[in-house]
Amino acid sequence: MKLNLNNKNALVCGSTAGIGKAAAIGLAQEGANVTLAARTEEKLKAVLAELPNNGSQNHSYIVADFTNPQQVASAVLATKNNYHILINNTGGPPGGPIVDAEVDAFAKAFTQHLQTNHLVSQAVIPGMKKQGYGRIINVISTSVKQPLDGLGVSNTIRGAVANWSKTMANELGQYGITVNNVLPGATATGRLSEIIENKAKKSGKTIEEVSKAMANASPAKRFAQPEEVANAIVFLASEAASFINGINVPVDGGRTKSL
Repeated sequence: MKLNLNNKNALVCGSTAGIGKAAAIGLAQEGANVTLAARTEEKLKAVLAELPNNGSQNHSYIVADFTNPQQVASAVLATKNNYHILINNTGGPPGGPIVDAEVDAFAKAFTQHLQTNHLVSQAVIPGMKKQGYGRIINVISTSVKQPLDGLGVSNTIRGAVANWSKTMANELGQYGITVNNVLPGATATGRLSEIIENKAKKSGKTIEEVSKAMANASPAKRFAQPEEVANAIVFLASEAASFINGINVPVDGGRTKSL
């Protein structure tokens, strides 16, 4: 299957590490013009230099602070690009039991995830409508289907993003725009390392013990690689996925117990 994203403009949020970086590279490999978005310019420049380029692609970046949704949306609008593809992706909220969570933690996570996703989507949707082609892909979590222990705030906010996404999909499908969610399982990223370290400290177990137990929770008995999650993202961004809309796609090696 040729996914051919030549002449497609893609905006990838949180693209200096992990799944976001892998998605940016995957989209560039298929011919898309990629705009990276993250808050650290030095890291953006480094990833920009790594993006594949067939000689006719035009890659760029924008500096954006995802704790400030209006600033991110303004930065996107300032590029004056007509984006065909938007990857909404940002780091998850700090872990911890929901009963111990401060109210402010929910507000911060809501701002960083749902509000930023919403304003950035509003910034690119008019162009997508005009072009008759749009792919909005939200990288969230398998907690949408099965809440994860010790991630109370994240479980709550991820669910809100998933329902926002489904509502958006219902409204935008008539314009040739699809909105889908990719749900990564435990993926070998910096975020996973932080979660493992925190669990080890709280449980008194070693990092190796916690890591092995988490990996064994999947029938595959291992963690995903960021590129494996990116493969699903790139497919959903393509014309081949034109009739896939409003769904959650777990990429977790079978860990999630529900269908």
